[in-house]
Amino acid sequence: MFRQEWLWAVFCLPAAVGLLAPMCPRPRAILGAMLAGVFATAFCGFRLIGAVFMKGPVSAASEWLRLDALSAWHLAILLIVFLMSSLYAWVYFEEERRAGRLSLKSVRLFAGLWCGALSAMALVLISNNLAIMWVGIEATTLLTAFLICVHVTRESLEAMWKYILICSIGVAFAFMGTLLAAASAQGLEGGTRQALLWTRLLEGAAQLDPRLMKAAFLFLLVGYGTKAGLAPMHSWLPDAHSQAPAPVSAIFSGFMLNTALYCIIRYVPVVEAATGGSGWCLRLLAGFGVFSILVGAAFIVFQKDLKRLLAYCSVEHLGIITLGFGLGGFGIFAALFHTLNHSLCKTLSFFAAGRLGQWFGSHDMEKMKGSCRVSRVWGVGLFGSLLALIGVAPFALFMSELQILKAALDHGAIVSLVLFLAGAGVVFIGMLARAIPLMWGKTSDAVSPVRAQFLERLVVAVPLIVLLALGLWMPLPLRAAIEAAARIVDPGTAAVSSALLAGGAP
Repeated sequence: MFRQEWLWAVFCLPAAVGLLAPMCPRPRAILGAMLAGVFATAFCGFRLIGAVFMKGPVSAASEWLRLDALSAWHLAILLIVFLMSSLYAWVYFEEERRAGRLSLKSVRLFAGLWCGALSAMALVLISNNLAIMWVGIEATTLLTAFLICVHVTRESLEAMWKYILICSIGVAFAFMGTLLAAASAQGLEGGTRQALLWTRLLEGAAQLDPRLMKAAFLFLLVGYGTKAGLAPMHSWLPDAHSQAPAPVSAIFSGFMLNTALYCIIRYVPVVEAATGGSGWCLRLLAGFGVFSILVGAAFIVFQKDLKRLLAYCSVEHLGIITLGFGLGGFGIFAALFHTLNHSLCKTLSFFAAGRLGQWFGSHDMEKMKGSCRVSRVWGVGLFGSLLALIGVAPFALFMSELQILKAALDHGAIVSLVLFLAGAGVVFIGMLARAIPLMWGKTSDAVSPVRAQFLERLVVAVPLIVLLALGLWMPLPLRAAIEAAARIVDPGTAAVSSALLAGGAP
C-alpha cells in the first residue's frame, strides 16, 4: 500500500512544492524550500525504486500509473541529476544574487518551474498510459521553456521561442503517433479506456495492425526524437543549452533528453512484437544514432562557445545511446549504462562551464583559458568531465562505449561500427584540443583566483569519483538493475549481458 503512495508522491510532491516555494519572502528561503522539496521527492523516489527492483513493478490509479525496472532505472537517474543540480543551483544563484543579476521575481519563477519540470518528467516515467506520457512530455516543454530565459536577454528569448516552436512541432508528430498506436489497438479487449495502456498493448501486440504500428513508430521517432535532440531534429538544442542558466542546461542535457528517448524506447518491444520481431524499428534507431554521432562530431570541431560545444556533445552521446538501443541484445544493456554515465558527466561539465563562466564573464573558450589557475576545483572538474566525455580510460563512458562497440561487432553492424569510431575519433581530437588550453592556457590578468566552497567541492568530487569507479568495477546490484531494465526492452538482453560481462568486461 505504501508503495502506491510513494508512486503518487514522486509526481505530486514536487508539483506542490513548485506552487508553495515561490510564496517565500526571500530568495534564500525560496531556494531552500525548493531544495527541501527535491530532497523529499528523492527520498520517496529511491524507496520506491528499491521496492521495484526487489519486489517487482508498482502500479496505481487502475494501472494508469506504473513503475517497472525500466522506468525505475530512469527515475533513479532523474533524481540523481535533480539532486546534484539543485545543490549546485544554491551556489550558482547565490553568486548571481550577490552580483545583482537576479531579482526576487526571477528566483520565484525559477523555483516554481524547476519543481514543475521535475514533476512533469516524473509523470512521463511513471505513466503506463501512453497518452498521459505524451502529456508529460508536452508539460516539460512548456515548463522548461521559461527556465531558458530566467535571465532575460534578446538571445535567451530567441532561444526560448525556437525551443518552443521546434519541440512543439515534434510533440505534435508524437501525438499523431500516439493516435495511430491507439487506432491499431481498437481490436483489443478492454475498450478504449485501456487501448493505450502500455502493458495492455504489449500483451496483445500480436493482435495489433503492423502497418499502423510502423506508421506510429515513424511519427513517434521523429516527434520524441526532436525533443531528445537527435539529428537532424536537433537545431533547438545548441541555442537553448547555451542561453539557459547552468543548472537548467544541466537538467536539459543530464536528463530531459533522456526522458524523450525513453518514450521512444517504450514503444520498441510493442512494435517488435507487432511486426514479428523483424528488427525494423531497431534498424531505424541505429540509423538515427549513427547520423547523430556524425552530426555532433562535425559541429563540435568548429565551436568557440563552451556551452554550445557541450550541447553538440549531447547530440553525439544521445546518438551513441540510440545506436546501442538499435543494436539490441547487449547493446541495450550498454545503452542504459551509458545513459547513467553521460548524465553524471554532462551534469558536471555544465556545472563547471557555468561556474567558470560567472568568473570569466563569458563562455568563449578563448577567454576561459587557464581555468585551473582561477579555480583549481572547477578547472579539474571541467577538464575531468571533458576527458570522460571523449572516452578516455578508465572513465565509465569509455567502458560503456566499448560495450556498444562490442555489441556492434557481435551484431555484424560493421558500417555502424566504423562510422561510430570515425565520429568518436573526430570528437576526441576536437575536444582534447580545446580541453588542454582551457586547463593550462594563459589566463587573463583581469580574472583573480577564487576559492571554492565545500558544497562546490562536493558536487565536483562525487560524480568524478563515481565515473572513475564505474569504469573500473561494476557492482553486482547495479548490473542486476540494468539487466532488469534491459529485459523489458528485449527479454534476451540479460542472458547476453551476463555472459559477456562474466567474460571480463566490467
